[in-house]
Amino acid sequence: MLGLILSSFAWGQVPNLPKAPAKAGAEPPQAERLPSGGHELTATDVETFLDGIVPLQLAKDDIAGATIAIVKDGKVLFSKGYGYADIEKKKPVSAEETLFRPGSVSKLFTWTAVMQLFEQGKLDLDRDVNSYIDFKIPDAFGQPISVKNLLEHTPGFEEQIKDLIRTDPEIPNLGEYLKTHIPGRIYPPSTVPAYSNYGAALAGYIVERVSGIPFDQYIEENIFKPLGMTHSTFRQPLPSELSPNMSNGYQRASDGPKPFEMITPFPAGSLSSTAADMARFMLAHLKDGQLGDARILRPETARLMHTRLFALDPAANGMCYGFYEESRNGRRIIGHGGDTEFFHSDLHLIPDAGVGFFVSHNSLERGDQLPRTML
Repeated sequence: MLGLILSSFAWGQVPNLPKAPAKAGAEPPQAERLPSGGHELTATDVETFLDGIVPLQLAKDDIAGATIAIVKDGKVLFSKGYGYADIEKKKPVSAEETLFRPGSVSKLFTWTAVMQLFEQGKLDLDRDVNSYIDFKIPDAFGQPISVKNLLEHTPGFEEQIKDLIRTDPEIPNLGEYLKTHIPGRIYPPSTVPAYSNYGAALAGYIVERVSGIPFDQYIEENIFKPLGMTHSTFRQPLPSELSPNMSNGYQRASDGPKPFEMITPFPAGSLSSTAADMARFMLAHLKDGQLGDARILRPETARLMHTRLFALDPAANGMCYGFYEESRNGRRIIGHGGDTEFFHSDLHLIPDAGVGFFVSHNSLERGDQLPRTML
């Protein structure tokens, strides 16, 4: 479904990263721009196209519902829900009110929090992570892991899925999880990009330790509240005022609803949010950290966050400060995808075009044979 909705940009979630390191800050060569042809894209164009495509895709792939937001030139171009948040009750998806679980798109909020503390001088991105936490990541390869390594997914950790997603209602303890699930170190830092949910959760714990307040509270006070994201939370279980708006998750729409998923390393993937709220986050990033009178990042910090931090080859896509790069149809795209077992999402920004997309659906597509639980 996502491929059809965003076919003009031919999305791909995982960058291909071949050989030799490239310098931080270097940008990949841009492909020749394709001629636009035709008139400027309007909200009416988008709605007509999506209204024709999305319901067909939901039916074809046995998906209960989807929520979509598109921003352009500092404004919301399109925001709409399709299908059902609750099939049995025939409760429709609302882009303004229905919460979905964006999975690893949550990490963009964690990285934004890290960069907030960095610009305040409270966090040194080149410092050993052990200096910020109350336990020790074991020594290996004669090199410490830096905060910057977490941002670019090069701490060298092996990935693990044990206890990643649960359905019991017990509130996760982030510090306890991190202390008891330290992954093996299989690569020297800064050498091999290896996606790490643990690394992102560790970054969230550092935010908690440095700020002196719980991670979910920090995000509420420093990102959600300034941006007016009133239907968003990292808290698990959901706060009582938001739980009635939570979409059910489905393996397939025809299989019946599944329990609310508890993400144990929650800074890596526990966000619940609406498409309308995600539009506000995209707008802030596209406008150098500002939305209206609210600012969540200084302009220079927001621009730094969007620049390349690591790649194995100058010609390949790489990692920014938490965002990953893509290049499609001559456009440089930054963003992140996310999957829980039942929700599947993408957020992508095209900074030089002032465009952002957020798409999420609450069921596994029929073509996928197994649930994706890697956040």
